[in-house]
Amino acid sequence: MGKYEKLIFEILLGASDANIAFTDLLNLLKHLGFELRINGSHHIFRKQGVEEKLNLQKDGNKAKPYQVKQVRNVILKYKLGAEE
Repeated sequence: MGKYEKLIFEILLGASDANIAFTDLLNLLKHLGFELRINGSHHIFRKQGVEEKLNLQKDGNKAKPYQVKQVRNVILKYKLGAEE
C-alpha cells in the first residue's frame, strides 16, 4: 500500500481529521488530478467532472478538520483513488 493509498484510507476512516498534514492533503489532491490555484492563503482545487470546489487553508502545519471532511465527501461521492 503506497503513501497515497494510506492517506486516503486514513481520511476515509475519519478518526483523525485534526491530524492530517496540510502538505500531505495538497499532494494527495494533486495526485488525484486536481488543479491548484493559490489566492493568498487559500489553496483552491478544481477537477474536471467534480462539481465541488475545494478551498483549503492551513491550521499550523495541519489541514483544518472540516476541510478534511469535505475532501472525504468528494472522494466518496466521485469514488476517487480507487483507480489511481
